[in-house]
Amino acid sequence: MKKAPAKKAAAKKKAVAKKKVAAKKAPARKAAAKKTVAGKRPPAKKKAARKQAPSTRTPHGTIVDDIAPYEESAGEEYMNEAQRAHFRDILLAWKRELMEEVDRTVHHMQDEAANFPDPNDRATQESEFSMELRTRDRERKLIKKIDEALDKLEHNEYGWCDSCGVEIGIRRLEARPTATLCIDCKTLDEIREKHLGK
Repeated sequence: MKKAPAKKAAAKKKAVAKKKVAAKKAPARKAAAKKTVAGKRPPAKKKAARKQAPSTRTPHGTIVDDIAPYEESAGEEYMNEAQRAHFRDILLAWKRELMEEVDRTVHHMQDEAANFPDPNDRATQESEFSMELRTRDRERKLIKKIDEALDKLEHNEYGWCDSCGVEIGIRRLEARPTATLCIDCKTLDEIREKHLGK
C-alpha cells in the first residue's frame, strides 16, 4: 500500500519537472515565432528620396527664392514706388529663371538626341522630349503674361483688377505676380467656366 503514494509522488515530481521544462521552452518558442514572423516580413526599407526639380515657390509666399516678401508699413499707399519696384524685381527674376530653363532644355535636347535602333528606346526618348516641349510651351505663355505684367507696371496699371478695378492685394500678387483679377472676380470667373464647361 505504500507503493501507491510513492507512485503518486513520483508522478507529481515528473509533472512539475515537465511544467518547468515547458515553461523554459515557452519563451524560446515565442522568440522563435517572433523570428519567423520577422523573417517573413523584411524590415521596412527607407525609400530613396526622389530627385525633384527645385521649387520656385518659397514657404513665405514669394514666387522667387531670392526675393523676400514685401513688408508693408502702416498707412502705406497701395502700389507705391517701393511696391512697384518689388514686383518688378519678382517679375524680372521669374522671367530670367524661365528663360534659363528654356536654354537648358534646348541644350539637353541637342546633347541627348540620338537615333536609337531599338523602337522602344526611340519612343521613350520622343515621349520625354514631347513632355519637355509641352512644359516649355506653357512657360512660353507664362513669359508672355510676365511681359504683359511688366508693361502694366510701366503704365501704373499693375495690381488693379481688370474686371472691377479694386486692389488685387500684395499677398495675392506675390503668390501669382501675373494675376489680373481680384480673388472675388477670379472665383466668379472659375464658377462661370465650370458651368459653361458642363
